[in-house]
Amino acid sequence: MARGWESKSVESQIEDARSKAGGGAPLTPEQREAKRKLQGLELSRRRVLREIEETRSPNRRTALQQALELLDAEIGKIK
Repeated sequence: MARGWESKSVESQIEDARSKAGGGAPLTPEQREAKRKLQGLELSRRRVLREIEETRSPNRRTALQQALELLDAEIGKIK
């Protein structure tokens, strides 16, 4: 668990360094949180798509399709 928190901290530091080095305005805490949430949703979406391809169960496929629709809706709200 500590490793996960540490990697998030490192990721945040890298992100901050990139925004400063790129000459763009630094991200606000709200923008960083939205970006982090978007990345998490996109990662979940890729996982669900992979599971849809791999599953053989029609019931599981239906559930995954519903999950994909929810993820797409959440992503749409952020973008």
